[in-house]
Amino acid sequence: MEETAIKPKKKRSRMAIREERWAWLFIAAPFVGFLAFMAYPIVFSVLASFSKWTGINSLWDNMSGVSNYIDIFTDPKFWKAMGTTVIYMIGIPIGMILGLVIAMGMNRKIKCKRLLTTMYYVPVISSLVAVSILWAWVFNYDYGLLNTIIKALTGQHGPNWLGDEFWVKVAMIIFMTWKGLGTSIILYLAGLQNIPRDYYEAAKLDGANGWQRFKNITFPLVSPVTFYILVTSMIGGFQVFVEVQVMTTNGGTNYSAATVVYHLYDKAFKHNQLGYGCAIAVILAIIIFAITALNFSMQKRWVKTMD
Repeated sequence: MEETAIKPKKKRSRMAIREERWAWLFIAAPFVGFLAFMAYPIVFSVLASFSKWTGINSLWDNMSGVSNYIDIFTDPKFWKAMGTTVIYMIGIPIGMILGLVIAMGMNRKIKCKRLLTTMYYVPVISSLVAVSILWAWVFNYDYGLLNTIIKALTGQHGPNWLGDEFWVKVAMIIFMTWKGLGTSIILYLAGLQNIPRDYYEAAKLDGANGWQRFKNITFPLVSPVTFYILVTSMIGGFQVFVEVQVMTTNGGTNYSAATVVYHLYDKAFKHNQLGYGCAIAVILAIIIFAITALNFSMQKRWVKTMD
Protein backbone atom coordinates (compact mmCIF):
# COMPACT_ATOMS: atom_id res chain seq x y z
CA MET A 1 0.00 0.00 0.00
CA GLU A 2 1.50 3.28 -1.10
CA GLU A 3 1.83 6.01 1.47
CA THR A 4 -0.01 9.22 0.68
CA ALA A 5 2.40 12.06 0.32
CA ILE A 6 1.72 14.93 2.70
CA LYS A 7 1.84 18.22 0.88
CA PRO A 8 3.74 20.89 2.73
CA LYS A 9 1.61 23.82 3.89
CA LYS A 10 2.13 26.78 1.65
CA LYS A 11 3.50 29.75 3.52
CA ARG A 12 1.41 32.89 3.07
CA SER A 13 2.96 36.18 2.14
CA ARG A 14 2.99 39.19 4.42
CA MET A 15 0.52 40.93 2.14
CA ALA A 16 -1.96 38.05 2.41
CA ILE A 17 -1.67 38.06 6.22
CA ARG A 18 -2.14 41.83 6.31
CA GLU A 19 -5.21 41.60 4.04
CA GLU A 20 -6.71 38.94 6.28
CA ARG A 21 -6.22 41.09 9.37
CA TRP A 22 -7.88 44.06 7.68
CA ALA A 23 -10.74 41.81 6.56
CA TRP A 24 -11.33 40.69 10.15
CA LEU A 25 -11.23 44.33 11.26
CA PHE A 26 -13.88 45.34 8.73
CA ILE A 27 -16.04 42.37 9.76
CA ALA A 28 -15.60 43.11 13.46
CA ALA A 29 -16.72 46.76 13.24
CA PRO A 30 -20.38 46.13 12.24
CA PHE A 31 -20.50 43.03 14.46
CA VAL A 32 -19.43 45.03 17.51
CA GLY A 33 -21.93 47.72 16.52
CA PHE A 34 -24.68 45.09 16.33
CA LEU A 35 -23.79 43.73 19.78
CA ALA A 36 -23.62 47.19 21.35
CA PHE A 37 -26.60 48.88 19.72
CA MET A 38 -28.93 45.97 18.86
CA ALA A 39 -28.30 42.76 20.77
CA TYR A 40 -27.53 44.32 24.16
CA PRO A 41 -30.57 46.68 24.18
CA ILE A 42 -32.86 43.81 23.13
CA VAL A 43 -31.60 41.48 25.87
CA PHE A 44 -31.68 44.28 28.45
CA SER A 45 -35.24 45.24 27.47
CA VAL A 46 -36.45 41.67 27.86
CA LEU A 47 -34.85 41.44 31.31
CA ALA A 48 -36.20 44.85 32.33
CA SER A 49 -39.71 43.81 31.28
CA PHE A 50 -39.75 41.42 34.25
CA SER A 51 -39.00 44.19 36.74
CA LYS A 52 -40.42 47.37 38.28
CA TRP A 53 -37.43 49.33 37.02
CA THR A 54 -37.87 53.11 36.94
CA GLY A 55 -34.49 54.07 35.55
CA ILE A 56 -33.33 55.23 38.96
CA ASN A 57 -33.77 52.21 41.18
CA SER A 58 -31.87 48.93 40.86
CA LEU A 59 -33.02 46.63 38.10
CA TRP A 60 -32.01 43.39 39.83
CA ASP A 61 -33.50 44.36 43.21
CA ASN A 62 -36.90 45.05 41.66
CA MET A 63 -37.56 41.92 39.63
CA SER A 64 -41.30 41.22 39.62
CA GLY A 65 -41.77 38.24 37.34
CA VAL A 66 -44.63 38.49 34.86
CA SER A 67 -46.58 41.13 36.79
CA ASN A 68 -45.97 43.75 34.10
CA TYR A 69 -47.45 41.49 31.44
CA ILE A 70 -50.48 40.77 33.62
CA ASP A 71 -50.98 44.50 34.19
CA ILE A 72 -50.71 45.20 30.45
CA PHE A 73 -53.37 42.67 29.47
CA THR A 74 -55.71 44.14 32.10
CA ASP A 75 -54.92 47.73 31.15
CA PRO A 76 -57.85 49.31 29.23
CA LYS A 77 -55.60 52.06 27.87
CA PHE A 78 -53.31 49.47 26.27
CA TRP A 79 -56.22 47.81 24.46
CA LYS A 80 -57.62 51.18 23.41
CA ALA A 81 -54.21 52.16 22.01
CA MET A 82 -53.92 48.80 20.24
CA GLY A 83 -57.36 49.24 18.67
CA THR A 84 -56.48 52.74 17.50
CA THR A 85 -53.22 51.45 16.00
CA VAL A 86 -55.14 48.85 14.00
CA ILE A 87 -57.68 51.47 12.87
CA TYR A 88 -54.88 53.66 11.55
CA MET A 89 -53.83 50.78 9.30
CA ILE A 90 -56.98 51.36 7.25
CA GLY A 91 -54.77 53.89 5.48
CA ILE A 92 -52.43 51.15 4.22
CA PRO A 93 -54.78 49.64 1.56
CA ILE A 94 -56.05 53.14 0.70
CA GLY A 95 -52.50 54.32 0.07
CA MET A 96 -51.64 51.20 -1.92
CA ILE A 97 -54.68 51.58 -4.18
CA LEU A 98 -54.04 55.29 -4.75
CA GLY A 99 -50.35 54.62 -5.31
CA LEU A 100 -51.04 51.97 -7.95
CA VAL A 101 -53.63 54.12 -9.75
CA ILE A 102 -51.34 57.17 -9.84
CA ALA A 103 -48.35 55.04 -10.87
CA MET A 104 -50.35 53.57 -13.76
CA GLY A 105 -51.20 57.09 -14.89
CA MET A 106 -47.58 58.19 -14.65
CA ASN A 107 -46.43 55.08 -16.51
CA ARG A 108 -47.84 56.55 -19.71
CA LYS A 109 -46.03 59.00 -21.96
CA ILE A 110 -46.84 62.24 -20.19
CA LYS A 111 -45.02 65.52 -19.80
CA CYS A 112 -43.27 66.54 -16.56
CA LYS A 113 -43.11 62.94 -15.31
CA ARG A 114 -39.93 63.62 -13.33
CA LEU A 115 -41.43 66.74 -11.78
CA LEU A 116 -44.54 64.84 -10.71
CA THR A 117 -42.43 61.99 -9.29
CA THR A 118 -40.40 64.48 -7.28
CA MET A 119 -43.51 66.24 -5.99
CA TYR A 120 -45.06 62.99 -4.81
CA TYR A 121 -41.85 61.85 -3.13
CA VAL A 122 -41.04 65.09 -1.27
CA PRO A 123 -43.36 64.25 1.69
CA VAL A 124 -41.55 60.92 2.18
CA ILE A 125 -38.14 62.54 2.67
CA SER A 126 -39.46 65.54 4.60
CA SER A 127 -39.03 65.77 8.35
CA LEU A 128 -41.87 63.92 10.04
CA VAL A 129 -41.98 66.48 12.86
CA ALA A 130 -42.13 69.37 10.38
CA VAL A 131 -44.95 67.93 8.28
CA SER A 132 -46.82 66.92 11.46
CA ILE A 133 -46.75 70.55 12.60
CA LEU A 134 -47.91 71.62 9.13
CA TRP A 135 -50.84 69.20 9.15
CA ALA A 136 -51.75 70.15 12.72
CA TRP A 137 -52.32 73.65 11.31
CA VAL A 138 -54.28 72.24 8.34
CA PHE A 139 -56.58 70.37 10.75
CA ASN A 140 -56.92 73.25 13.24
CA TYR A 141 -60.56 73.71 14.23
CA ASP A 142 -60.69 77.52 14.31
CA TYR A 143 -58.38 78.71 11.53
CA GLY A 144 -57.12 75.58 9.80
CA LEU A 145 -56.91 75.40 6.02
CA LEU A 146 -59.28 72.42 5.73
CA ASN A 147 -62.07 73.96 7.80
CA THR A 148 -61.64 77.28 5.97
CA ILE A 149 -62.21 75.48 2.65
CA ILE A 150 -65.19 73.54 4.03
CA LYS A 151 -66.81 76.75 5.32
CA ALA A 152 -66.20 78.55 2.03
CA LEU A 153 -67.81 75.72 0.04
CA THR A 154 -70.69 74.73 2.33
CA GLY A 155 -71.18 77.64 4.70
CA GLN A 156 -70.86 75.22 7.61
CA HIS A 157 -67.96 74.99 10.02
CA GLY A 158 -65.89 71.83 9.66
CA PRO A 159 -65.43 69.20 12.38
CA ASN A 160 -63.01 69.42 15.28
CA TRP A 161 -60.45 67.22 13.50
CA LEU A 162 -57.96 66.82 16.32
CA GLY A 163 -60.32 67.30 19.27
CA ASP A 164 -63.07 64.81 18.48
CA GLU A 165 -62.61 61.11 19.24
CA PHE A 166 -63.86 60.01 15.83
CA TRP A 167 -62.47 62.74 13.59
CA VAL A 168 -58.98 62.57 15.05
CA LYS A 169 -58.68 59.04 13.68
CA VAL A 170 -59.88 60.20 10.27
CA ALA A 171 -57.36 63.05 10.35
CA MET A 172 -54.50 60.71 11.25
CA ILE A 173 -55.43 58.26 8.49
CA ILE A 174 -55.51 61.10 5.94
CA PHE A 175 -52.13 62.38 7.09
CA MET A 176 -50.45 58.97 7.16
CA THR A 177 -51.84 58.08 3.73
CA TRP A 178 -50.49 61.34 2.31
CA LYS A 179 -47.09 60.84 3.97
CA GLY A 180 -46.54 57.34 2.59
CA LEU A 181 -48.15 57.79 -0.82
CA GLY A 182 -44.90 58.77 -2.52
CA THR A 183 -43.20 55.51 -1.58
CA SER A 184 -46.04 53.45 -3.04
CA ILE A 185 -46.03 55.48 -6.26
CA ILE A 186 -42.27 55.16 -6.79
CA LEU A 187 -42.22 51.43 -6.09
CA TYR A 188 -45.28 50.67 -8.22
CA LEU A 189 -43.92 52.81 -11.05
CA ALA A 190 -40.66 50.82 -10.97
CA GLY A 191 -42.65 47.57 -10.99
CA LEU A 192 -44.84 48.67 -13.90
CA GLN A 193 -41.85 49.73 -15.97
CA ASN A 194 -40.38 46.27 -15.45
CA ILE A 195 -43.34 44.55 -17.15
CA PRO A 196 -42.55 43.79 -20.83
CA ARG A 197 -44.84 45.62 -23.27
CA ASP A 198 -45.11 42.40 -25.30
CA TYR A 199 -47.51 41.01 -22.69
CA TYR A 200 -49.98 43.85 -23.23
CA GLU A 201 -49.67 43.71 -27.00
CA ALA A 202 -50.35 39.96 -27.01
CA ALA A 203 -53.36 40.48 -24.73
CA LYS A 204 -54.74 43.16 -27.06
CA LEU A 205 -54.42 40.78 -30.01
CA ASP A 206 -56.40 38.21 -28.02
CA GLY A 207 -59.16 40.76 -27.50
CA ALA A 208 -58.56 41.51 -23.81
CA ASN A 209 -60.05 44.79 -22.59
CA GLY A 210 -58.42 47.20 -20.12
CA TRP A 211 -59.80 45.53 -17.00
CA GLN A 212 -58.76 42.07 -18.19
CA ARG A 213 -55.24 43.30 -18.92
CA PHE A 214 -55.04 44.82 -15.46
CA LYS A 215 -56.43 41.74 -13.71
CA ASN A 216 -54.35 39.15 -15.58
CA ILE A 217 -51.11 41.04 -16.30
CA THR A 218 -50.60 44.23 -14.29
CA PHE A 219 -51.84 43.22 -10.86
CA PRO A 220 -50.18 39.76 -10.75
CA LEU A 221 -46.82 41.08 -11.99
CA VAL A 222 -46.69 43.95 -9.50
CA SER A 223 -47.69 41.63 -6.64
CA PRO A 224 -44.05 41.42 -5.37
CA VAL A 225 -44.13 45.20 -4.99
CA THR A 226 -47.52 44.98 -3.29
CA PHE A 227 -46.15 42.38 -0.90
CA TYR A 228 -43.14 44.53 -0.03
CA ILE A 229 -45.28 47.64 0.56
CA LEU A 230 -47.76 45.65 2.64
CA VAL A 231 -45.11 44.13 4.93
CA THR A 232 -43.11 47.32 5.45
CA SER A 233 -46.26 49.43 5.91
CA MET A 234 -47.64 47.10 8.56
CA ILE A 235 -44.34 47.10 10.43
CA GLY A 236 -44.29 50.89 10.28
CA GLY A 237 -47.98 51.09 11.18
CA PHE A 238 -47.36 49.41 14.53
CA GLN A 239 -44.63 51.96 15.31
CA VAL A 240 -46.59 55.20 14.79
CA PHE A 241 -45.62 57.73 17.44
CA VAL A 242 -44.38 61.11 16.19
CA GLU A 243 -47.66 62.06 14.52
CA VAL A 244 -49.63 61.49 17.71
CA GLN A 245 -47.05 63.21 19.90
CA VAL A 246 -46.87 66.34 17.73
CA MET A 247 -50.46 66.71 16.50
CA THR A 248 -52.40 65.89 19.69
CA THR A 249 -52.25 66.68 23.38
CA ASN A 250 -51.76 63.72 25.72
CA GLY A 251 -52.84 61.21 23.08
CA GLY A 252 -56.00 63.07 22.09
CA THR A 253 -59.37 63.43 23.81
CA ASN A 254 -59.91 60.44 26.12
CA TYR A 255 -56.73 58.86 24.72
CA SER A 256 -58.53 58.48 21.38
CA ALA A 257 -55.47 59.11 19.19
CA ALA A 258 -52.90 57.17 21.20
CA THR A 259 -51.05 54.25 19.61
CA VAL A 260 -49.21 51.37 21.25
CA VAL A 261 -45.85 53.14 20.93
CA TYR A 262 -47.33 56.34 22.34
CA HIS A 263 -48.71 54.34 25.27
CA LEU A 264 -45.23 52.85 25.75
CA TYR A 265 -43.72 56.35 25.78
CA ASP A 266 -46.41 57.61 28.16
CA LYS A 267 -45.82 54.82 30.67
CA ALA A 268 -42.03 54.68 30.40
CA PHE A 269 -41.03 58.35 30.23
CA LYS A 270 -43.97 60.29 31.67
CA HIS A 271 -44.74 57.93 34.54
CA ASN A 272 -41.21 56.49 34.94
CA GLN A 273 -42.43 52.91 34.53
CA LEU A 274 -39.54 51.78 32.34
CA GLY A 275 -40.00 48.11 33.15
CA TYR A 276 -43.64 48.35 32.12
CA GLY A 277 -42.63 50.13 28.93
CA CYS A 278 -40.12 47.39 28.12
CA ALA A 279 -42.87 44.79 28.55
CA ILE A 280 -45.03 46.70 26.03
CA ALA A 281 -42.06 46.79 23.65
CA VAL A 282 -41.59 43.02 23.95
CA ILE A 283 -45.28 42.37 23.25
CA LEU A 284 -45.19 44.75 20.29
CA ALA A 285 -42.08 43.05 18.88
CA ILE A 286 -43.77 39.64 19.15
CA ILE A 287 -46.89 40.95 17.38
CA ILE A 288 -44.85 42.50 14.54
CA PHE A 289 -42.78 39.31 14.16
CA ALA A 290 -45.90 37.11 14.10
CA ILE A 291 -47.72 39.24 11.51
CA THR A 292 -44.61 39.48 9.34
CA ALA A 293 -44.10 35.71 9.52
CA LEU A 294 -47.78 35.19 8.62
CA ASN A 295 -47.40 37.45 5.59
CA PHE A 296 -44.34 35.53 4.41
CA SER A 297 -46.08 32.19 4.94
CA MET A 298 -48.97 33.32 2.71
CA GLN A 299 -46.69 34.91 0.12
CA LYS A 300 -46.71 31.97 -2.29
CA ARG A 301 -50.51 31.99 -2.53
CA TRP A 302 -50.81 35.35 -4.27
CA VAL A 303 -47.38 36.78 -5.10
CA LYS A 304 -46.50 36.07 -8.75
CA THR A 305 -43.33 36.71 -10.72
CA MET A 306 -42.46 36.77 -14.41
CA ASP A 307 -40.44 33.59 -13.92
